[in-house]
Amino acid sequence: MASLAAAQEPEALSQADEGVQFGGPTLAPRHESPLGQILIEDGAVDPGNLLKATVMRRRENARLGQILLGHGWVTPEALARALSRQWRTTTIDPAETPGDPRLIDAAGAGFCLTHGILPWRRIGGVTWIATARPDEFAGLLPRMPSEFGIVRMLLCTEAQAQEGVLNTRRIRLIREAESRVPAAESCRTQNQARTSRLALGLLTAVMLGLFLAPVAMAGLLAAWAILTLLTQSGLKLMAAIAARRVRADDRRLAGAIARGEITPPEMDAPLPVISVMVPLFEESDVAGKLVARLARLDYPRELTDLLLVIEESDAVTSRALEGAQLPHWIRVVRVPDGPIKTKPRALNYALNFCRGQIVGIWDAEDRPDPDQLHKIARAFHFAPADVACLQGALDFYNPRTNWLARCFTIEYATWFRVLLPGVARLGLVVPLGGTTLFFRRHLLEEVGAWDSWNVTEDADLGVRLARRGYRTQIIETTTDEEANCRALPWVKQRSRWLKGYAMTWGVHMRDPVALYRQLGARAFWGFQVQFFGALSQYLLAPVLWSFWLLALGLPHPLRAPLEGMWGGWAIPLLFGLFIASEALSIIVGLRAVRRAKHRHLLPWVPGMHLYFPLGCLAGWKAIYEVVTKPFYWDKTAHGLYVEAAETAPAPLPGTVELPLLGQIGERRPTVVADPTPLPAPAVAPTAQRLAG
Repeated sequence: MASLAAAQEPEALSQADEGVQFGGPTLAPRHESPLGQILIEDGAVDPGNLLKATVMRRRENARLGQILLGHGWVTPEALARALSRQWRTTTIDPAETPGDPRLIDAAGAGFCLTHGILPWRRIGGVTWIATARPDEFAGLLPRMPSEFGIVRMLLCTEAQAQEGVLNTRRIRLIREAESRVPAAESCRTQNQARTSRLALGLLTAVMLGLFLAPVAMAGLLAAWAILTLLTQSGLKLMAAIAARRVRADDRRLAGAIARGEITPPEMDAPLPVISVMVPLFEESDVAGKLVARLARLDYPRELTDLLLVIEESDAVTSRALEGAQLPHWIRVVRVPDGPIKTKPRALNYALNFCRGQIVGIWDAEDRPDPDQLHKIARAFHFAPADVACLQGALDFYNPRTNWLARCFTIEYATWFRVLLPGVARLGLVVPLGGTTLFFRRHLLEEVGAWDSWNVTEDADLGVRLARRGYRTQIIETTTDEEANCRALPWVKQRSRWLKGYAMTWGVHMRDPVALYRQLGARAFWGFQVQFFGALSQYLLAPVLWSFWLLALGLPHPLRAPLEGMWGGWAIPLLFGLFIASEALSIIVGLRAVRRAKHRHLLPWVPGMHLYFPLGCLAGWKAIYEVVTKPFYWDKTAHGLYVEAAETAPAPLPGTVELPLLGQIGERRPTVVADPTPLPAPAVAPTAQRLAG
């Protein structure tokens, strides 16, 4: 097996030129035998598995040890022993001999977690640093503080390095997560007292105007509502046309490839490590359906880095994870408590633990396409350097539950299949969705990652990316999740989105001149329509509905002014605008659901006119919360639709199936025969959970 083991020959460590010098391992020059051979000699790995790992390593950007761990072919302890022999250095246990907090601060706690190192001691002018990845140690030397001087390498496991940092710097890390975004671009610096006075002043002015000059105030509100309707419809039309051009370009390219006129580019680089964070809150079934869905991914396990991000005080999810034997490629990150509990705060904290240079997000109820990570790796490989984010489409696996679920599915199909691709093609700000997002990590960190205080952190991040000149591409991959199928949870979810839109608009309009300069004229005015215009439409919808009184011959305060305007054509033109707007929405909706998967929704598209009034209630709830509790995260209820009920085969007569969970992804059913029919168990709905 020597020839196989030789494939893991580590790169020689070299000296850095930035003031940090590698003094070598602690005992002697590195062992001449490669890692694979040492593992064979120790009896720590099966020769057949080592052969497979060696073949994998030739096409993947992964260490041999990482591949073996990812498939469970070697234990972390056995790998640590073999690395200790190979590098002829000492292993330490930070639980017994903790690291020096001053050294950790000098290197940066987040930097240490990301790269699996623990600055341990400084003795006699030498800085001792433990690492779980000795073959990457040389590349880190130029990025370490110059005051480290001569550095010597020690070894520990990945878990030990992380725990060694967290034992002393956990609180510091969570405080940094809460303030990653600069204060000028964060909601945390919002002056709540001033916001309250402004909202109360505007409301008072409107009420006084309606009392003292009702016709003038009604006309002003109607003019603004009509203007926002025009701009919203215009943006929708332009986005639909642009999306059609995108599809036409894709068809032409596919046709040229099919005819042999163009050779599709081949991805010649090794596949990258991709980290995906899955924020969880009060998820009672995390060890069942969620991880089973993630196990369907066909991306190499050694390159898959899934982080289940849970709040430290979340007893429900913690109980669900007790005793779960998670594979090596799924880890749990516990977020310390703090003044707020939001999804972006948890993501900022967990970002420190990600191994990959591509970072993504899925929600608790998501079921991504099995090949999604392959598409992400390929798309980023060929994407221009200014593409910071890839946004996939969201869909639902329960669109037939009820009328609300059908409308929700149509709305999402319209947004992700038509409007977002068109907005991206037009060069406007892309308001990101909360899931199926993937980023180039260094660009994500450059813009400050997520604003922990914004309840619509995804849309805000899309604006900050655009302000710095980065683009978002929409890719052809789908993640299925559970459609919101009850009215009250729908209103709560929509009000949180609209509250976040209002806060995002307010934050970025603190300096409109700078925003205009950074976005450019087209994207700046598009931003006004996308955020302030959309919010205005929800809030002023009753003003537009009131015009149907004119059609019914009922009294309306603006009847007389409109009848005398434009030679009596004002009212017909107004109703023409309403009908054209609804017709445009119907046409776009029909195009969005025309594919086979959602063709059954075509008859329901015209009924969307009855769906959006719920948003008016959500809009006013959002404005109320902007004033009273801007950072409150209203949880979205899901888990109401039992997916397994539609897919699981019925048990045989006289038997009951007990699914026993061993290692996640391996469901071992035990069937117990019983001639006596068992009573049907009561199924209680799952508790409310946090969704993106």
